[in-house]
Amino acid sequence: MNVHTAEFSIATRGKGTYEITDHVGAIVGESGVRDGQVSVLIRHTSASLVLMENADPSARTDLHAYFDRLVPEDEPYFVHTYEGADDMPSHLRMCLTGADKTIPILGGRMALGTWQGLFVFEHRRAPHTRRIAVSVLGRV
Repeated sequence: MNVHTAEFSIATRGKGTYEITDHVGAIVGESGVRDGQVSVLIRHTSASLVLMENADPSARTDLHAYFDRLVPEDEPYFVHTYEGADDMPSHLRMCLTGADKTIPILGGRMALGTWQGLFVFEHRRAPHTRRIAVSVLGRV
């Protein structure tokens, strides 16, 4: 059994989705693992990870619009607003979508579907640098 860990950062330009499939895929390739799993964690509470369609960007546009309606900013009942109107909504959006993903590895590659990609889902309006931790576990 082989274990390989890595970490990388991605700069966001504010709210939106940022594909990291190739970054994680490269780490899987470096690990030499042929069959196993990769665990990916975003080390933040105001951004998340999502598996989403990566062929048509309009699918992600709809995702962004849906979350803007689902968890709007400037709600009068939000108490945690120290960092601005997008502070509490960003934490709620992360809770709804999650901070981690586990993906099987088959034949040395992530077993993603044809149109699936792994994305950082940035929930804050301002640009941020997000840290991603990756662990690859499996048979070489």
